[in-house]
Amino acid sequence: MIITLDGPAGAGKSSAARALAARLGWCYMDTGAMYRAVALIALDRSVPLDDATRVAMLADSLAIAFRDGRVFVGDRDVSTEIRTARVTSATRPVADAPPVREVMKQMQRRIAAGIDVVTEGRDQGSEVFPDAEVKVFLTASPVERALRRHREETARGVPLSLDDVLDAQNRRDEGDRTRPVGAMHPAADAVLVETDGLTPEEVVDRLVRLIEARRRPRHA
Repeated sequence: MIITLDGPAGAGKSSAARALAARLGWCYMDTGAMYRAVALIALDRSVPLDDATRVAMLADSLAIAFRDGRVFVGDRDVSTEIRTARVTSATRPVADAPPVREVMKQMQRRIAAGIDVVTEGRDQGSEVFPDAEVKVFLTASPVERALRRHREETARGVPLSLDDVLDAQNRRDEGDRTRPVGAMHPAADAVLVETDGLTPEEVVDRLVRLIEARRRPRHA
């Protein structure tokens, strides 16, 4: 069974997907981490990030896997490396390249083949897994999402105002909605889940109920 969680940054989809997969005992596929892994290896091998064909060929040669909550490229655990500022800044051109996204779409489908998966991103339900049994578009109000990000940045000692966070978020949302490939939008049959006022546990509870409703046998 495949469960897709799409939605904007700050909606809580990564933490919800991870927690949901842990509760169900399923594979959690972090598609953003996969693009970060490609960007990391491209940097390591001096592959120009603006050469979409070469980056796509590189991506197609990589064996990216998720094991016990960690991200691997081959036998190399890249879980920490892919979260550095260097890789973060390199990931956007990689993720925006149509040839790379096509390779990654096929890779994501291979990973999910024959197993139970919770996968999250921007286009998982709308593009990558159009036949997924449960599609969720997880969102929250712009102010709520900005408040969450502001709390995270403040905890890390980053001196940003709430207005700064909200402005950056609005720019990212617009960019995500208008990307040439992998644009963020809910699938036509996605269930919209608003997370305003919900604890992380309540969000997962709601998702579990959705899954149980879809798996419940239908009587004539």
